[in-house]
Amino acid sequence: MPMKGKLESSILPEKLPAHIAIIMDGNGRWANVKNLDRISGHREGMKSVRSVVRAARNIGVRYVTLYAFSAQNWQRPKLEVDALMGLLKHYLSTESDTLIENGIRLNAIGRLRELPEDVHAALDDTMEKTRHCRDMTLTLALSYGGREEILDAVKRMVSDGASSPENISTANFSSYLYTANLPEPDLLIRTSGEMRISNFMLWQLAYTEIYVTKTLWPDFRKGHLVKAILNYQKRERRFGLTGEQVKIREVI
Repeated sequence: MPMKGKLESSILPEKLPAHIAIIMDGNGRWANVKNLDRISGHREGMKSVRSVVRAARNIGVRYVTLYAFSAQNWQRPKLEVDALMGLLKHYLSTESDTLIENGIRLNAIGRLRELPEDVHAALDDTMEKTRHCRDMTLTLALSYGGREEILDAVKRMVSDGASSPENISTANFSSYLYTANLPEPDLLIRTSGEMRISNFMLWQLAYTEIYVTKTLWPDFRKGHLVKAILNYQKRERRFGLTGEQVKIREVI
């Protein structure tokens, strides 16, 4: 286990977010600032993925979900889409051993059938290789959209014959989402300073704490993650209750 820095040592284990979701934004802007092509920005962004995933695991976070490729990203230029798929395949093929060594299970959500066949195969292979890992679950949101997820959930409910009003509840509906086996995020981090959630986990983020940083994703590393967690730990999560009610619950 690596040595903890002064800032990291300030993290309170009892207030650690169990599930952190991240909208990784700013690769293109990072490349533009440096007079590089957008693909260079995505390539540098992969270094941030490696750094943040490992840091989260070492800090003790149980679940990390990365918004890696949205349902709308297919509309980008073919050259960029092909490059993103190539980077994803490379990550899957080169990181599986590291994931296993660190006890990280790989998971994926989204309309995965829309991925290229070779990328889908690499994804399945890595998920199978890491399915025994128990220290952390890394979920990649691929060809993912929050609205699409809700529509797919409704379709599955109808297909299962659970569409009558008396059969529908919050818990029941959640079981039809891609994230049925994941806890809802405690903390959402968005890089690049944009103040929107971009069709990401629309149902699951109902009571999630949101942290926005102007740091572009390729520059986001362990220290930035620690700062986000420390900011989260200063907040009072109420879930619709009053502050007094929350304090009573904590005592009980």
